Amino acid sequence: MTNKITVIGSINMDLVTRTTSLPQMGETVLGSSFLTTPGGKGANQAVAAAKLGADVTLIGCVGDDMFGDQLKRHLQNQGVRTDYIKTVKVETGIASITLANGDNSIIVVPGANSELSVQMVEELEHEIAGSKVLLLQLEIPLATVYKAVELANKHKVRVILNPAPIQLLPKELLQKVDYLTPNEYEQTLLITASQLTATERKEIEEKCIVTKGNKGVSFFEKFFTEVPAYTVEVVDSTGAGDSFNGALAVALGEGKMLQEAILFANAVGALSVTKLGAQTGMPTKEEVTSFLLSIEG
Repeated sequence: MTNKITVIGSINMDLVTRTTSLPQMGETVLGSSFLTTPGGKGANQAVAAAKLGADVTLIGCVGDDMFGDQLKRHLQNQGVRTDYIKTVKVETGIASITLANGDNSIIVVPGANSELSVQMVEELEHEIAGSKVLLLQLEIPLATVYKAVELANKHKVRVILNPAPIQLLPKELLQKVDYLTPNEYEQTLLITASQLTATERKEIEEKCIVTKGNKGVSFFEKFFTEVPAYTVEVVDSTGAGDSFNGALAVALGEGKMLQEAILFANAVGALSVTKLGAQTGMPTKEEVTSFLLSIEG
């Protein structure tokens, strides 16, 4: 049976500058290189899942401009279904990324991503209903995310919500998703800012699969478990979390148990940082298999 994954989220063009140090307020520093590369959390996660062999549909919006056309063509070339990417009369979203010493700082301008409406999602209920997993993030309107989760619940489709960029989320939304995938910083804000009772807080914490960079991943399955990170040479950490999320969706869609799915996603995230670019660094299933065999050997 086809492993069908639906991703609803942002589509950006990333404007990437590499430098030796991040500028302080009011400071100018020299960069060593610049490139434009496809990005956006929704698109990144869709590409990650498609490169791992899933049948991936991306629902989103791009602008009626040069970036919009380029991004749709690129996604098609990566094996992502783009039938439900709508072109709107707003500029395509962009992310301005500065890389320095293996770390990054990012400014996102949502643009067309803000036009992804509740109505668009309602019209695509059939697409959600036919999926193994629905994967979402927070670079699109929150009302749209909420409606997508409701529709997935209606059709008993498993939901992964990557709560980034972090914001205050209604507990009704948190309770409707199957898994939350914050990093450590996002988890802290998610739990402390969402006005939860002690019981609700425990329930949400147990849904969290927390990515911790070079410290690995923690999750709950009967008890809290820590999965260590793989040791790799970091070239560009941009998109590592998105690689993890796309891989997690693929593994769960294939029917893997949670711990096995997390181990697989952890390997995908590790491999993704060994190359430059969010999407260009994402590994294929064959590369992941080879990497895991080399570790086990």
